[in-house]
Amino acid sequence: MDALYQLVADTKALIESIPPDSIVSRTFHKDEHLRAIVFGFDRGQELSEHTSAYAAIIQIISGEASVTAGGDRHELQAGSWLYMTPKLKHSVVAKTPLVMLLTMFGGE
Repeated sequence: MDALYQLVADTKALIESIPPDSIVSRTFHKDEHLRAIVFGFDRGQELSEHTSAYAAIIQIISGEASVTAGGDRHELQAGSWLYMTPKLKHSVVAKTPLVMLLTMFGGE
């Protein structure tokens, strides 16, 4: 029988270290309903503007980022939460070392 729940007590700890000038990621949950990925960005690293076929939530775990969503720029920090509809153009630039949780809804 499959587990009825999954607990991650500390999402930040899933990223053990962030190498200089790098972005690292770890998918820690994936099923037919959603995918959860934690990212670690070194200062200045970015995900350039792109879209996704799925609705998604960005949650900043630690650090600061400039995030664009639908042409609007937002300065986010630990505790910030952003929901995005499918096909919305968005980008992320780490202003400091950054740990970010991305939750994508739908499809494997």
